[in-house]
Amino acid sequence: MKKCVMIYNSKSGRKKSNNLLSQFEKIINDRDYSFEVKYTKRKNHAMRIVKELPDDIDLVIAAGGDGTFNEVISGNLKRDKKLLIANLPLGTTNDVATMYGYQDDYIENLKILLDGEIKNIDICKINNKAFVYFAGIGSFVNVTYETPRRLKEKYGRTAYIIYALRQFTGRLKTYNIKYEIDGKKYGGNYSFIFITNSSSVAGVNDIYPDVKLDDNKFEVLLCDIKSKMSLLKSLSMLKKKDIRTIPNLQYYKTDNIKIIFDNVPNESWCLDGEEMKHNQRSFNFYISKEINVLVPKVNIDKLFV
Repeated sequence: MKKCVMIYNSKSGRKKSNNLLSQFEKIINDRDYSFEVKYTKRKNHAMRIVKELPDDIDLVIAAGGDGTFNEVISGNLKRDKKLLIANLPLGTTNDVATMYGYQDDYIENLKILLDGEIKNIDICKINNKAFVYFAGIGSFVNVTYETPRRLKEKYGRTAYIIYALRQFTGRLKTYNIKYEIDGKKYGGNYSFIFITNSSSVAGVNDIYPDVKLDDNKFEVLLCDIKSKMSLLKSLSMLKKKDIRTIPNLQYYKTDNIKIIFDNVPNESWCLDGEEMKHNQRSFNFYISKEINVLVPKVNIDKLFV
């Protein structure tokens, strides 16, 4: 019998039924896996759990939000023998889950996951720290990791909007940066910097055209937007226009970018919905190809080369 370990973040998203894990166990046992649950107890605990798992584990399921999936991937990267990873979304926004084609039913999601295919995916890194789908800095990116859990449990994804509206005052923070892509140097003053490898970001679906998860590329978006009215206008245009044609947005598709700020930013980076504190002004982004992931077949033709 194959061995499956589920790393379970019980605090992700809305409250779950008491018998959810027993239902998971039956489904996994029916697929000829033994089943062991390891509960996360603190930030970065999932990373440590994965790093310390024995080499004979056949499948590790990250059951939680995007942040839990990030920790599991990050822990796996620290291993000599990499394990097969899967993502079972239980969080609030679940951008990764939306991209893969998951729905709201946890049980059905587990079934389609276990019937999925193994794919090698691009893992992005910022100064050697991994992120799966999103790295960003600028106003409001703190919303994903600062929104109180009681709001997320009560309102789900709407909680982020409620919390963001409470901060909606004043002008947007801007950063003067120099950056280098594919050996070419540029510069400018920007309010948001987004590095992504996803077709869904912050709950907005299909934000970029033709995103592939194994093409050795990620998307870069630099936003020259100074006021919040301009920000709202640009967001309203996302539903009607290709993001690459919206004014004041600079778009690149690449496998490398180096960004140097004039001064160390006071703000943290957001990585897959979690805070990355730092004391640096220079950041290198690149791709790792070390991880295989079991993914549902739903969107495979769309997401992979």
